[in-house]
Amino acid sequence: MATLQKIRNKGPLLVIVIGLALFAFIAEEAMRSIQSASNESKQRVGEVYGEHLSVHEFQNLVDEYAEVVKFTTGNTALNDAQLTQLRDQVWNTFVNNKLIEREAEELGLTVTDAEVQSIIMEGNSPILMQTPFRNEQTGRFDANVLKKFLTDYEGMKNNSNPLPAEYMEYYDNLYKFWMFIEKNIRQDALAQKYQALLSKSMLSNKVINKAAFEARTNESDIVMAAVPYSTINDNEIKVDDSELKAKYDELKERFKQTTESRDIKFIAVQVKASAADKAALDKDMAETAQALTAGGDIAKIVRESGSVISYSQLPVSKNIFPADIAAQLDSLSAGQMKAPYYFAGDNTMNIIKMINKVSAPDSIQVRQIQVAGADQTTIQKTADSIMTALDNGVAFDSIAKKYNQTGETNWITSRNYEGAMLDGDNLKYIKTITNMPKNATEKIEFTQGCIIAQVTDRRAMIDKYDVAVIKCPIEFSKETYAKAYNDFSHFIASNPTRKDIEAQALKSGYNLQERKDVFSNEHYVGGVSNTREAMRWLFNEDTDVDDVSPLYECGDNDHMLVAILTGIHPEGYRTMEDMREYLTQEVIKDKKAEMLKEKLANAKSIADVMKEKGAVSDSINHVTFGASAFVMKTGSSEPMLSAVASKTAKGKFAGPFKGNAAVYALQVVSKDKTSEKYDAKKEETQQESLNMRAISRFINDLYEKAEVKDKRYLFF
Repeated sequence: MATLQKIRNKGPLLVIVIGLALFAFIAEEAMRSIQSASNESKQRVGEVYGEHLSVHEFQNLVDEYAEVVKFTTGNTALNDAQLTQLRDQVWNTFVNNKLIEREAEELGLTVTDAEVQSIIMEGNSPILMQTPFRNEQTGRFDANVLKKFLTDYEGMKNNSNPLPAEYMEYYDNLYKFWMFIEKNIRQDALAQKYQALLSKSMLSNKVINKAAFEARTNESDIVMAAVPYSTINDNEIKVDDSELKAKYDELKERFKQTTESRDIKFIAVQVKASAADKAALDKDMAETAQALTAGGDIAKIVRESGSVISYSQLPVSKNIFPADIAAQLDSLSAGQMKAPYYFAGDNTMNIIKMINKVSAPDSIQVRQIQVAGADQTTIQKTADSIMTALDNGVAFDSIAKKYNQTGETNWITSRNYEGAMLDGDNLKYIKTITNMPKNATEKIEFTQGCIIAQVTDRRAMIDKYDVAVIKCPIEFSKETYAKAYNDFSHFIASNPTRKDIEAQALKSGYNLQERKDVFSNEHYVGGVSNTREAMRWLFNEDTDVDDVSPLYECGDNDHMLVAILTGIHPEGYRTMEDMREYLTQEVIKDKKAEMLKEKLANAKSIADVMKEKGAVSDSINHVTFGASAFVMKTGSSEPMLSAVASKTAKGKFAGPFKGNAAVYALQVVSKDKTSEKYDAKKEETQQESLNMRAISRFINDLYEKAEVKDKRYLFF
């Protein structure tokens, strides 16, 4: 009882303690939830209609497309520039698809599986033309070839005796490629449905069609006179803020931007080779030339020289070499060498040694049977058995089917292997088939396994070259880079503010450049590659105007960069102050036009206009209402000239009137019609085409409506 009484006495305190404990538990869970949400938001590449795309999801899309590109091009890897371009394509495709999917969902538009299959069976989609499933005779997509592949692929997966790993890898990649194509067919079909629906909202009629025909075929030959705005000095024109405000309100829609941009000033320092660096390379090149002259292991000499062009153990066509090298190959005879020379086009030192020239097929048609087995002895026994059967007249494809292979022919062209690093089994295979005569069959033994190959055709005999090319860029040394870095970092440390850098850059030998309107979807600052960190700094919400960035090492490890943020332009309408320079020029042009029109108010002829100081005159033929006239004397396209000429009668004078570059007057010399006859159906088709062109701009309106956020610069 005493214990119970103590608990009762301490009751309020216990309630507080328990309450605090519960609060701490809830608060901890809340903080975890907030932290989790914060971490998730930091992993967003962007959003469309509020739907977030994580960096993981985006990378999966990029990887999918990258595999397609590598499969179709035969490349095993993509460089940084290719990946950058690929990411842009993936992002743009993702956004466009989301925009259309949203609209289609609201309208009830869908693409069924049956429709996709119908598109495939018809085979007319441009997307299908990019696939290897083509009829050999017509070169067009063939649904039957696709069906055969899908059937064969399913059989290969379920076969208890599977093909070698490299073959299955190829078929797996081809299947993934087709899945990608099928997905694109569905997305493209949905976009076409949506555009077709939009097209029904813009219809032409007989009146519009006839007017368009008349605007295109009624021509005027004119004599025009112009007084360019440049005849009046800008300093003579006074502009006040009220006039700028009025012009801003008039042209405001021109100044709308859908994403934020930022202005910068920057110094980009490119490190270049010193005189000592060049002298060292000259010495190395002289030693390489001596080694080539003496002979020996050519591949080793080229490899150790540091050449950017590898030596091919196969004769190759000239088109795999840079243009400056390819242009010289025919002038060199076997055994001849061109000594070290400088080529300014790519800043390299070069040596060319022609070892031999041969005539070889550019294309080889080959079929093969992959021989597999538990061990090399079994493989050899099977291979010999196959060769015996072929010698006895058994059909190649029937033997292939016995071993669960198609035995189909494939064309191998020079571009399939030239320029690739061939060694070991790959080199042996290509060497063998390129030297085999037509209809020859050979057993090609590899380190593991064996192939029975038969060349069924050889085409396009061309010159190929066994040539050693030494191409070495003139590069800076570590010492040269270190000096440039130390000098630049000292300059930045001594001039830490925007004001300091602007005052001292030129004096210190650095070029301070300016760039207006940098957008976050760009990839390079100041045109220098590998400046992602600088982009992140530039668009960081904590970066303020006049802030100076850290010193970034960038480019191909040959640049240094420092940036200054000089302006921020948020999404929406640019301010009048932002556009002051442009608005000032527009107001000045308006005032000059009024001044010149007033001077020419009493002009009754071209001769009267030509009395004005600075006036120019010219004859222009075939002026139509349907196209803007281009005036050579003012270097300007002038739609108003076309409009006035079209409504002015033959022999009559018209003007003065305002143009883009001058105040004009004209006299119509003659009027005529082209020989084109009115074709109602043709005009209707042309108007529909123009309507579709206008409709194609719908994506810009959807983009703005969707409030697209692009944060890729944070990750790539």
